[in-house]
Amino acid sequence: MNKFMLSAFGAILLTLLATAPALWAEEEDFGGPEIAYEQPVKGVSFSHKTHVGDYGFSCDSCHDGIFDMMVGAAYENGDFTMDSLYQGKYCGACHDGSMAFAANTQCASCHVQDGGDVIYTEPVKGVLFSHDVHGQVGLDCASCHDGLFEMRSLAAQENANFVMEALYEGEYCGACHDGSMAFASDTQCATCHIGVKGLRRATGSATKEQAAH
Repeated sequence: MNKFMLSAFGAILLTLLATAPALWAEEEDFGGPEIAYEQPVKGVSFSHKTHVGDYGFSCDSCHDGIFDMMVGAAYENGDFTMDSLYQGKYCGACHDGSMAFAANTQCASCHVQDGGDVIYTEPVKGVLFSHDVHGQVGLDCASCHDGLFEMRSLAAQENANFVMEALYEGEYCGACHDGSMAFASDTQCATCHIGVKGLRRATGSATKEQAAH
C-alpha cells in the first residue's frame, strides 16, 4: 500500500471517528424515528424527537410499561382506541390534562391528516362524508369526535340506530344538520348520497364507459 493510499485511508478514518459521536448522540438524544400510526385512524404521528429531545423523556418513560419496544405493537391490542387514551392508557397515561395536554384536546398536534373522504356502505351504500368540506367551514376534530362519532373510521356503521330516523332526531350528522346550523338531513339528499355511480367514481371502480355517464 503506497503512501497516498495510506494517507487517504487515514483521512477517511479520522472523519468517521470525528463524526461518529455526533451521530451516536443524535440517535441517543431522539431515541427513535417518527412513527406514523394507521390504526385505529390514519395519519397519526408520534415524534420521539419531541418527547425525548425537547422534553427530556427517556426510553423507559414509555417502554415497556406503556408501549412495547416494537413499532406498531399497539395495533395488536384490541383496546388501542381513543376511549382507552381518555381512560389513561397508552398516550393517555401522560396526556391527561395535567402532565401534558389532555388526549381529547389539541387534536391536530398528533392527527396530522384530516381523515379524507369517508364512504359509508351501511345502512345504504354510497354515502359520502368529506372531512375537507367540514374543515373549510371551521370545524375541527373535536366538533364531532368523540361526542357524535367515535374516532374510528366507519365505527358508526356498527350501531343499530345509525339510520336516517336517528339523524332526523338530532343524532349523528343530525346534531348539526338540523336546518339551522346546516341544511336539514331530510333535504339536499344528493349532497351526501352519491349513489352507485358516485360510489364507483369515488372508489375508482367505475369503467371509462360508466364514468362518462
